[in-house]
Amino acid sequence: MDGLLLIDKPAGLSSHDVVAAVKRSLGGPRTGHAGTLDPFATGLLVILLGRATKAQATIMSLPKRYETVARLGATSTTGDTEGQITETGRIPPAGAELPSGELRQRPPAHSAVRVGGERAYRRARRGESFEMPERIVTVHSFRELWRTDGDGGEPPRAGFEIECGSGTYVRSLIADLGDAYCLELRRTAIGPFRIEDAVALPPRGRPWADPPLIELERALELARH
Repeated sequence: MDGLLLIDKPAGLSSHDVVAAVKRSLGGPRTGHAGTLDPFATGLLVILLGRATKAQATIMSLPKRYETVARLGATSTTGDTEGQITETGRIPPAGAELPSGELRQRPPAHSAVRVGGERAYRRARRGESFEMPERIVTVHSFRELWRTDGDGGEPPRAGFEIECGSGTYVRSLIADLGDAYCLELRRTAIGPFRIEDAVALPPRGRPWADPPLIELERALELARH
């Protein structure tokens, strides 16, 4: 079995959890993935099977698209709902030019980046103090889709779509707008692969008899175009 599976990852599972579940359901073939999603995030996770694991770098290098809902007028120590929230009332201005191109970025401590050989979010959950390394990332486009002013007792929110290169942290992009953090974060595309074509994980403990596999040669052809 050599090819790709497009999985719609639910919140609460790590990418490693999804890989392990797929591997169990298929009887233990060589299995990997092409781009980590933090447990907080949902959406497209490309699973690599058999010889496709050798194409990991090719798939990971493809541009990615995300959609996020941001809470405005407040900050979070983790950039999402899992951190300590501070209400400020300072709202990032509507219509402001959003950053794109090559950017210097420091990933959030509650991310899947490895620091000292361990995932940063695991160290952060233990209360350890450490510094995240900066990196250069590429943002191809960053646009605001909608905004609400928080009428009726609801907090102000905004929706954004980001297309970016590998290694970009959307939570950091949102936090850098000013006083804002992510309420929801969903990956909707990796190169030509779309969330609309993704499937849910099979039920735990059941073999996956007929997974919707994209053959390796076809996947590589799609990636080249």
